[in-house]
Amino acid sequence: MIILDGGMGQELVKRAGRATDLWSMQALLDAPQMVREVHDEYFAAGASIATTNTYSILPDRLLSKGLGDQLTPMTKTACEMAVAARDAHGSGLVAGSLGPQGFSYQPDQCPPAEQAAEIYADLARLHANYVDFHLLETMSSIDQARGGLMGAQLTGLPVWVAFSVSDDDGRLLRSGEPLADVLPLLKEYRPEAVLINCSSPEAVSDGLSSLVGHDFKVGAYANGFTKIHADFNSINATVDLLEARTDLGPDAYLTFAKGWAATGASIIGGCCEVGPKHIETLAEYFAEVR
Repeated sequence: MIILDGGMGQELVKRAGRATDLWSMQALLDAPQMVREVHDEYFAAGASIATTNTYSILPDRLLSKGLGDQLTPMTKTACEMAVAARDAHGSGLVAGSLGPQGFSYQPDQCPPAEQAAEIYADLARLHANYVDFHLLETMSSIDQARGGLMGAQLTGLPVWVAFSVSDDDGRLLRSGEPLADVLPLLKEYRPEAVLINCSSPEAVSDGLSSLVGHDFKVGAYANGFTKIHADFNSINATVDLLEARTDLGPDAYLTFAKGWAATGASIIGGCCEVGPKHIETLAEYFAEVR
């Protein structure tokens, strides 16, 4: 079992004590050392992968805030923090997070695949100086994933892709397309691993069976939100609109993770609202059953 880290953005918001429309990027401007501390805590908890705090470092988000000139320096800072934490820990890998263009859970706001691929390629080249592989996160439609895979593959590094599914039916992408319909795309681009992320644990459990039995590793990292608020739909929205579940402590999350492993997942971690204690519980359990 490969143990991923947990959520970064929500951890940073909790520690900063406030949410802004820059979300996880705010810490890179105000307190970058906080990012390093979160990476360190996940490694100490038993994670073997540090995911860079680059999910939101995308041209469309930065340009809308008048921060377009910060893309390269913010990306480098985020990558350096993950690498430094990995090196200090003495083992592990760094995953270069590439988040969804447009906005999370809104694949209709993403540019068409060919246009998105050019942007992802530029970002992947920046990441490639630091990371061990690219991680496309929260891909919510087939076309959105196609753009990410087209762009990320150009560096020659391994690529993992994580899909976000409907919280009402994990067999569907958030676009409404069947999750199983991604299989021809995956056969074409051959990512090393395919995961379900940033969806409820119940939805992840429903969706995983659509991905197992093929020539890629399968993984899962769920979020801990009660639901995705309808108004959380643009780059001006803040995570104050999202409410954390109170029934998803480390032991409850582990129960879901055991089911994912039984289905065939060999990579498990956490997304938003899943923190170091959850990862510690996962790492301890899967170390014992190895």
